[in-house]
Amino acid sequence: METIKKKYEKKAIPGLKEKFGYKNKMATPKILKVVVNTGFGKAMGPKTKDEQRKYTDYIVSNISQIVGQKPVLTEARKSISSFKLREGSAVGAKATLRGKRMYDFLEKLVNVVLPRSRDFRGITLSSIDEKGKLNLGIKEHIIFPEISPEKSVIILGLQINVVTSAKTREEGMELFKLLDFPLKKS
Repeated sequence: METIKKKYEKKAIPGLKEKFGYKNKMATPKILKVVVNTGFGKAMGPKTKDEQRKYTDYIVSNISQIVGQKPVLTEARKSISSFKLREGSAVGAKATLRGKRMYDFLEKLVNVVLPRSRDFRGITLSSIDEKGKLNLGIKEHIIFPEISPEKSVIILGLQINVVTSAKTREEGMELFKLLDFPLKKS
């Protein structure tokens, strides 16, 4: 089976050059990075510092198993008393993937994870924004093969952003179609 990187070189570059009339292959849209992030939400509610640290460690270890690198903790920018949130406290984790890790993660996402998810019929075209970026939301992180559902204390939701160098929505949609992403037929 061809990898996404090889599909890009053999299929996507010629297809994009033909459809949009690019003169140079360096001008064709490409995938720049993949950002995987999650928010802690109610898991970090009114608990002791020790319990919060355990949840943070659990979430960080799960995301690092999924993406293959340690995520960065995101912190609250300001205090909000109604959410019991203090400035500087951890509110989420994110990992930015580039290069080989990015392509490996996309292979796993497209070929293993999305087909495993419940009631999956394809990625909706509305998930691609005006700049040609793909934004996916996954409700349960346990659909990744690295995570054991029996050992999961909490279920995390993940947001996956595939950032491209496309300038329009049409370029981004065509790029994802040529890379054989499972897009819904409109």
